[in-house]
Amino acid sequence: MNMNLKTLCYAVLSIGLLWGMTSCGGGGSDTPANTPENPDTPEKPETPSVPESDAFVKGADISWVTEMEKKGHKFYNAAGEERECTALMKELGLGAVRLRVWVDPKEHDNWCNKEDLLVKAKRAKNLGMDVMVDFHYSDWWADPGQQHKPASWKGLGLADLKKALADHTKEVLQALKEAGVTPKWVQVGNEIRPGMLWDEDKALSGASWDIKANEVKEMGWTSTEVKYPMNWANLGAFVATGYEAVKSVFADAIVIVHLDNGYDNGLYAWFFDELKKNGGKWDMIGMSIYPYWTMQEHSDYTAERTISECISNVNKVVARYNCDVMIVETGMQCADGNGKLADASTLAAGKTTLARLLSDCREKTSGRCKGVFYWEPECMPGWYGYALGAFTEEGRPTIIMDAFKN
Repeated sequence: MNMNLKTLCYAVLSIGLLWGMTSCGGGGSDTPANTPENPDTPEKPETPSVPESDAFVKGADISWVTEMEKKGHKFYNAAGEERECTALMKELGLGAVRLRVWVDPKEHDNWCNKEDLLVKAKRAKNLGMDVMVDFHYSDWWADPGQQHKPASWKGLGLADLKKALADHTKEVLQALKEAGVTPKWVQVGNEIRPGMLWDEDKALSGASWDIKANEVKEMGWTSTEVKYPMNWANLGAFVATGYEAVKSVFADAIVIVHLDNGYDNGLYAWFFDELKKNGGKWDMIGMSIYPYWTMQEHSDYTAERTISECISNVNKVVARYNCDVMIVETGMQCADGNGKLADASTLAAGKTTLARLLSDCREKTSGRCKGVFYWEPECMPGWYGYALGAFTEEGRPTIIMDAFKN
């Protein structure tokens, strides 16, 4: 989730020719283009190596939970009975959790580091819930507005940078294995539309286009000069390195490459064609879809249009790359412009929209959309200014969460 970009005060609204033997992605070294070519023309499908499951997953990213607990927040079911948040998610009908991990967030109280991840993952495992691990490959948020290298990785040459990425991935996953946790899915990067592991040196950069200084959020830069140059060869190598690192620890884990703007098929065709050409590998495509933000950014969009175009995109990428898809992030408006709980009609609309997303993903994708994860539903209004949680100020689920009961 592009949390800072899309949360604080509502201020900023925002793929070669051979398939890999064990992934949807493949090798090749064509010169990348920056725009999609014939995005609606499907390529010859290959048989995915990862076993498919007929079970439709309902899940939530609850990575904030330990921080919230530390700050005194408690959680209750609709009857007012106190519950640990992970257990409450299961009670509400969810069967999986998604958990982000940062490399060295010491400047951010070490939330979402390896140790914090283990605490939350073990809770889910003990409840019989599936786990998705979301590697950001940054010391803090990585999203469409920022894909900064961890401080300790800056200055590394390309070979050492790839080794650092692989070592971090293996270290975290080995820790999970030793704790008895087997993640079902692992994301290699978070919302990597602009690439990952940006660098001012093109030989080291992993940007998917030439990132201008004024496109980098929260830096206050106004220059339109290129800050982080495009290098698709590196980006493909970074994703492939992460993929292989995951498989070396958990051979059966489903590796996800995740983009935002799930309604935008042109984006997905361009990105995954280029990633494939440059040796990237994946088993599943992850999408973020937030009707609220889409409507903020595009005045001609409605929630219904956003979902319809997302479902169309799911079906098109399935046809083009023959891999499954997961909605790994979504959220509905739960707070008003003052950071208070939204009114009843807004909450009811959120429930309706979420219910439609769940239903359409399950029923209109020929079984290829494997599930939906809500991003941080446990957030009450006012938590870091985030407006798309699904709980009240008192820590109880709103009616938005009722959509998961169907």
